[in-house]
Amino acid sequence: MNKTALFLAEGFELCEAMITVDMLRRGGVDIQTVSISDDLTVRSSCRVSVQADILYKDCDPAEYDVLIFPGGRDGTANLEAFDELVRAYKAHYESGKLTCAICAAPSILGHQGMLKGKNYTCFPSFDGEYGGSYQMELAVTDGNLITGRGMGATIEFSRQILKKLVSEEKLKQVEAGMQYEQSFRTM
Repeated sequence: MNKTALFLAEGFELCEAMITVDMLRRGGVDIQTVSISDDLTVRSSCRVSVQADILYKDCDPAEYDVLIFPGGRDGTANLEAFDELVRAYKAHYESGKLTCAICAAPSILGHQGMLKGKNYTCFPSFDGEYGGSYQMELAVTDGNLITGRGMGATIEFSRQILKKLVSEEKLKQVEAGMQYEQSFRTM
């Protein structure tokens, strides 16, 4: 089973975090939410407080197979300001492990040079001169990198993560349980 961490910073986008956690847990993925502050309770961009599973100081990002950054303007700024986590994220990516970010959060990867030569997506106003190829898609997988465009793309973003981690049969079970039909994905 793949050990996965999703990092929560004050101002994170609630749906991008919670839908991803929900879908991965439905798929049987061992995913933990990690607060980057000294408090398990983290407030989202829409002022909903969520209790994380663990504190960053009590985990080692190197022990995870998958790392996920949800977006949110303030959440992304707070994640990026946490230098220790950004260094761990970059090392994780460079080691070939699955690295995921959605909405504004792929900009963190871009600032670290992790999008060079990659196909990626993000919230359009957060695209920059990252040396990769921006795709106007809901979610993009390129090697060990998965990016999502924004809150409305969260289901497809999470599906692409699941496609890397579980069998096709399990993915179909998750989709059926959510009433997410193939015809919904024809955009």
